[in-house]
Amino acid sequence: MRAAVCYEFGKPLVIEEIEIDPPQTGEVLVKVVACAICHSDVHKIRGDWGGKLPTVAGHEAAGVAAAVGPGVTLIQPGDHVVMSLLRACGRCFFCNQGQPHLCSAEFALTTESRLHAADGSSIEQGIKVAGFAEYAVVDQSQLVSIPKDIPLDSASLLACGVITGLGAVVNTAKVGPGQSVVVIGVGGVGLNAIQGAALSGGDPIIAVDLLDSKLEAALAFGATHAVNGRDGEAVIEKVQSLTGGRGADYVFITVGSPAAVAQGIPLTRRGGTLVLVGIPDDRATHPLPLAQTVWREQRILGSSMGSTRLSTQVPQLVSLYLSGRLKLDELISARFPLEQINEAIASMETGQALRNVIML
Repeated sequence: MRAAVCYEFGKPLVIEEIEIDPPQTGEVLVKVVACAICHSDVHKIRGDWGGKLPTVAGHEAAGVAAAVGPGVTLIQPGDHVVMSLLRACGRCFFCNQGQPHLCSAEFALTTESRLHAADGSSIEQGIKVAGFAEYAVVDQSQLVSIPKDIPLDSASLLACGVITGLGAVVNTAKVGPGQSVVVIGVGGVGLNAIQGAALSGGDPIIAVDLLDSKLEAALAFGATHAVNGRDGEAVIEKVQSLTGGRGADYVFITVGSPAAVAQGIPLTRRGGTLVLVGIPDDRATHPLPLAQTVWREQRILGSSMGSTRLSTQVPQLVSLYLSGRLKLDELISARFPLEQINEAIASMETGQALRNVIML
C-alpha cells in the first residue's frame, strides 16, 4: 500500500509502498478514505515531540472497515467509521471513572507496529493511527461506526479537531447558557470551541486571532464578536467592555503558544477559568502569577482531546451535523491527493487553511 513516510524530522514526507500486517486480536483493518492534517501531525513530523523514525503520521481519519481480527465485536467489515487516536480498555481506573480519554491500559499496538518497509524493518504508527496511508490497523475502541450517507472527508474531522475544540467547552469546562467565552486561536480546533460555546448558549462569544480571515470564519461559526489579537491592550478593553468590566467566565487557549497563555490570563475574570487546549512542544513553559491566581481564585484546566467519550460523543455530533446544527463541510479548506501531502502541509502551516484533507 502507499503511505507518506517521515524518515527525517523537518524533511518532506516520502510517498512509497510499504507493508501492513493483518489485524490482530481486537484490531480492525480500515481502508482510509480521508485524513485531515492536524497541527499535532506537523509537530510530529517536525520533531517537536521527539519519537521514533521512520514514522507515518496522520490521526484525524475516516474510512471503511476492511477486515476485523479475532474478538472484535464493535465493528463489522463494510462499516463506515471515524478513526481516532483515542483507545479505551473499558476496565482501568480512568475508564471506570468515566474518563476513557485518559485510559492507562497497555495495548499490543502500544509497543508493536503493523507497518513495515519492504525489507521488513518496522515503521512507527505515528500518533496511534498512521492515517497518511491507504490502510491502517487500529484497536476497535478507536473506531465509531457512522451512517454511510455522511461524506467521509467531513466525518474525518470528528476524529480530533471537532471533539477537541467542542469537547473542551462542553465536557471539560461545561460552559452554561449566558456565560462569557473567549477563544484565543480560531483555526480548526478554535472554530469548534466556538461551535461548542454557541451550542452551550454562551454569550458573549469572543474570538481572538492574528488573522482577519479566521476572525471572519469565527463569526460564521457562532462567535458574537471578533478582535485581532495583535494589540493586547485592545483585546483586554474589548473583553472587559463586553463582560461588565469583569473579564470572561472562560478563556480557551486553542493554540500551543505560551504567548497565547500570557494573553489569556488577564482576560479571565476573578473566579473564572482558563482552559489550555492547544499542545505546544515539549519544552514550552510559562510563568504563573501565583499570588494573583490565588487572590483572583482563577482556575486553570487542561483539556486533553476535549475529555471525549468517543463511543457516545461522535454519534451525538453526527446527529447535530445531520440536523444542520454542527458545521463540518465548512471546516475543509482544500482536498489533496496523497501525492501532494507536502504541499497540503505547507499550505496549512501558512495559517490560512482551516483543515486540509488528504483523500486516498
